[in-house]
Amino acid sequence: MKVLLIGGNGFMGRPTAATLLQQGHEVTVFHRGNTPGPEGTTEIIGEHDHLQSHKALFKLQHFDAVADFILSSERQAKQLMATFRGIVARVIALSSMDVYRGWGVFYGFDSGPLQELPVTEDSDLRTSRNVYPPAVLERVRKIYPWLDDEYDKIPVEQVVLGDPELPGTVIRLPMVYGPGDPAHRFLPVLKRIDDGRRQIIFADDVASLRTPRGYVDDMGFAIALAATSPQAAGRIYNVCEEEPFGELDWARNIAAVAGWDGEFVVLPHDLAPKHLLSPGNTAQHLIASSDRIRNELGYREQLPREEAMRRTIAWDRKHPPTESLYPFDYPAEDEALRHAKIA
Repeated sequence: MKVLLIGGNGFMGRPTAATLLQQGHEVTVFHRGNTPGPEGTTEIIGEHDHLQSHKALFKLQHFDAVADFILSSERQAKQLMATFRGIVARVIALSSMDVYRGWGVFYGFDSGPLQELPVTEDSDLRTSRNVYPPAVLERVRKIYPWLDDEYDKIPVEQVVLGDPELPGTVIRLPMVYGPGDPAHRFLPVLKRIDDGRRQIIFADDVASLRTPRGYVDDMGFAIALAATSPQAAGRIYNVCEEEPFGELDWARNIAAVAGWDGEFVVLPHDLAPKHLLSPGNTAQHLIASSDRIRNELGYREQLPREEAMRRTIAWDRKHPPTESLYPFDYPAEDEALRHAKIA
């Protein structure tokens, strides 16, 4: 097959390209040209917001499938479908599990009771739209510059799956970790370990909070499966690891692989430093089932979790972030620990 990866030169695009190439497919990467494309691929340099200006070139290439890694809004999704309608067989759109109502309840976007778990592809979606305030988007855009002001994956999915002429497939992603992770998801634990902290604090409600995760190479394998499997047309797939660790148990896994022998301290919510509290409703766990893609497309993780974590830790230590989404206030943490000992 000939597969086009739009925005495919980044965190998840590169392992997707590597998987497709290993399987014998031809891969073209559409990107801005800031860095060289993955070895073995063909490149088309351009801007995502100007896809239609490249339509004649896309038509000449006779792509079988197109995967868009950086769809952000309904407007972009409409441009994507208009560009490739009639010239490719299928479009694959990367989405997020934040479309589910459970995520809306967690973040306070949606009211109502706690949502039933695990969420499946048929679970209720958020009723709220364009939920992230401009200040939040601006902060997150420093990590994910492709986000636009209208970011919302729900209308993206509706456009991609609702086109009567061009079949679409939607991949709903978890929190993705691995080498190249622009969010540095291991940082809250790994930085404290590397800074010599002997005790790491968790608020009790945060410690037990369970969330879905996935290793980046596994996500690339799942995307490649969706792009090359005809039966994926018109389908939605959750992709995540089967075991939804709580935050404390996940931190323990990181610490074990990193070789840390310090102590995790769980404090009552009211005694934990404010910067370590969750902004969400921690009674709403975020657990997802990935049974559909496993049963329909044969998806399986490609690496043992310990090896995936080892590779992530090694990369993170070599590439400390210049911008962090995570707060660090060691004096406040030390004070909380002293107070806990007195109490």
